[in-house]
Formats: sequence, structure tokens, C-alpha cells
Amino acid sequence: MSAPAQPPVAWTGRVTPNAVDAVFAGVALLFVGLPSLAFAVAMGYPATGAAVGGLASLVMPVAIGWRRSHPVHSSVVVYAAALAHVLAGAPLIFADSLIFVALYSVTVYGPMWARRTALGSALLGCLILSGYYAATSGQVPMHSLVVAGAAMTFLSALVMITWAIAMVRKARVDQIESLADRAARLEVERDQQAKIATAAERARIAREMHDIVAHSLSVVIAQADGGRYAASADPEAATRALTTISETGRAALADMRRILGVLRSDDPRDGDLIPQPDDSDLDTLAEHVRDTGLQVSVVRVGEARALPPGAGLTVYRIAQEALTNILKHAGPGVHATLLVQWTPIGLVLQIDDDGRGAAATTDGAGHGLLGMRERTAMLGGTLTTGPRPGGGYRVRAEIPLPGGRGPRPAPSQATAPLTPVVAPPPAPGSGPARGPWPAPTSPPSSGPYPGPGGAAPAPRIGPPARSDPNPLKGSTA
Repeated sequence: MSAPAQPPVAWTGRVTPNAVDAVFAGVALLFVGLPSLAFAVAMGYPATGAAVGGLASLVMPVAIGWRRSHPVHSSVVVYAAALAHVLAGAPLIFADSLIFVALYSVTVYGPMWARRTALGSALLGCLILSGYYAATSGQVPMHSLVVAGAAMTFLSALVMITWAIAMVRKARVDQIESLADRAARLEVERDQQAKIATAAERARIAREMHDIVAHSLSVVIAQADGGRYAASADPEAATRALTTISETGRAALADMRRILGVLRSDDPRDGDLIPQPDDSDLDTLAEHVRDTGLQVSVVRVGEARALPPGAGLTVYRIAQEALTNILKHAGPGVHATLLVQWTPIGLVLQIDDDGRGAAATTDGAGHGLLGMRERTAMLGGTLTTGPRPGGGYRVRAEIPLPGGRGPRPAPSQATAPLTPVVAPPPAPGSGPARGPWPAPTSPPSSGPYPGPGGAAPAPRIGPPARSDPNPLKGSTA
């Protein structure tokens, strides 16, 4: 397949400044240098003056050919040729008009010291020419001085006008160069910002993919192991395990398609958009994890408030990653507690377990903890992880909320879970709460979910375990 045709480039885009100066030098040699040579011969100057003047008439136009590429050298050659023919006895030739071209060029394209030196040299040349006329005119001294002064004034005015025009052009050239440099820097900065944004987007997608894949695969592995062991004794348990594996796989596949679909299309259809999970889905997450055999209780303390955009997803992903790590590392027969504490200054999310996860070795590069830490830091919060006092492992995230009141406590890894607010004890004469789970209005003395000090937290505990023993309980990846 042939390459697409490129648009034609205008002839002005192929012409370089050096080529323009070369053409200008040729024109100057033809229309200034040759007439100046004839002028030097016809004026009746001495032989030496005529010879030097004729040579200067040819050298000065040629030197103009480098007026932009080498402005200092070009102006030095022009000024030296002009001084040489004056000292040789030819005070004025037609090619001396190129002195103004040299002054203009070195002022526009030369350094600061060169433009100042060129201006002073041009004014000195005017003084030399006027003095030479006054000394050789042979007229009355007063008349010679008046004529010389008028010539000095006129030539100096031409020099200053040329220099002023060159300075205006110099300011314009500097402005164009400054704009070009700024455009180049903005282009570099734009490319850097694009690279930074691309890296940040890749990191965000990597975090989302890690959370989805790690959690789903942990659940699938736990169900597969449990179903394999229970298949011979309880075929129905194996069927339930396969059903859970199927549902988990479909949900993970849908989440992956949703995330990867953002990369494939810039204009996704509204029907393909699925709401992201948030803190209100923690109960569903806990119920999903309970199906694998891990006993999880959800405790909510305080009055729930609206979270900033993205904070709900962060809370959900941190809880999901923490529970996934418990599934992989805590071992069999583990109890976990998911505490959501609303404080005056923010939200505290704490996940505790009583397993052996603190002593277990990692199974990868630690991207899960890094992702949780990055998600918390984006909201201005802190994350502490490590062994829990009394055994087990703890993940504690403190997320500040807008409009929070009161002092913000310093985070500490050994900080105990916040004690829930407990309602007053029941009135005398009322019987104790019945059932395997404590009543939500009285603190239990003991329970299957240890909290700080060995007591289970009371309010809003998640749904109880099924009456039938779960054949998959205790299985781990």
C-alpha cells in the first residue's frame, strides 16, 4: 500500500537566510560594487586611492553576503574597507552606502557589544569624513567648518536613523525568538504532562485490575478447594461451590470488560456503564466473602454522612483487598471484623482478624498494600497495617472528610479499634436476648468475633451465619 501523498511545501519554506543573503550580495555587487568601481576611477583620485577604492567597491558587497550568519565579521570587513580607502586618498565611493547595511545587520543579529561598537565606529567614520573634507577643501576655514558640520550632522542623522530602525527590528526578532522558545517549552511540557497523565491512568487501571482479579481469584480458589474436598461427601455443596465460582467469574469478567472498555473507546454507550461500588456495598462484599467460609462481621458506628467523589470506591476497595489478604494468608477457622466508624473529622475503616496472616510470607510484590496506601493518600488520609495486639492482623485507614470538626489524632499502628457507642441496658424484668447472636442494644460478654479486649462489638453486626454448617468453612487458597 502506497504512503499518502504529502502536501507540497511552498518555495518560501525551502529558501534559507544564507541563500537570500547570497542573492542580496550578488545584487549589491552588480548595482553598487561595479558603479562604485567606475566612480572611484572617474573621480580622479590618486592612483593608490583609486586602486584601494576599486578593491573596496568589490569587497564590501561580497562581505554583505554573511551579514546574518556572521554579522560581526561582515561588519568588520565593511568598516575596514571603508577606512582603508579613506586613508588611501579616496574619501568617498558609492559602495560606502553599504556601511548602513552592515550597521543594521550587526545591530539586529549581533551581540550587545558588537552593536554598540558598530554604532560608535559609524559615528567616528562620520567625524573622520567631515574632518577630511574640512582639511582638504581649500576654502575659507569658517566656510569649511560649516560645511563639515552640516555633513557631520547629516551623516550622523542617517546613522542614528539606521540604528533606531535596527533596534526596532531587533526587538521584534527577540520577541519572535521568545515566542518560539516558549512554544517549544510548552510543547515539551505538554508531552510531559501527557506522559504523567498516561502513567497515572495506567496506575489507576492497574489498581482496579489488581483489586478485581485478586479478590475474584481468591474466592474462586477457595470455592474450588472446598468443593473438591466436599464433592464425595456432599454433592450439593460441590454444586453450590461451582455456582459461586461461576457467579464470581462472571462478575469479575464484567468488571474487567468495563475497565478495559474505557481504553478501547472514547465514547462508551450509556448502557455499558455500570456504577462503581462504594461504602454502601460493604454488606454485599461481606456476604460474598462469607460464602467462601470466612466468618465476617460488619460493625457500623456513628451517623453516616455523604462521602466525596471517589471516597466510597476507596473504602470498598480497601475492605475488599484486606478481606482478600485474610483469605490468602490468615489460615483456616479465621474470624474477621470490618469496622466502619464515622467520627467528627472523618471516617475510620478497620479490618481485624485473628489468623496467622502477620506471620505468613507474602505471595507477590506487595501491590495490594501499596494500592491501599495510594488510594488512602489520594484522599489525604493515612493507612496503618501490621500485627494486631493479641494476635492476628489489622488494616486501619483514616480518611478525613470535608467540614470535619475537632482535633485529628495521630495515626498509630497499635491504636485499638474505636469502642462503639452502647445503648443503655434493658429494663429490669426483661429477659435476655435469645439466639446465637447478641441483641444490638446490649454489649455481649463473649462471642465468636473478638474485638478489643476479647469482646465483640455490639451495634449493627452483619448477617448471622447459616444454621447449616458451611462445608467450605476454613478453606483457604
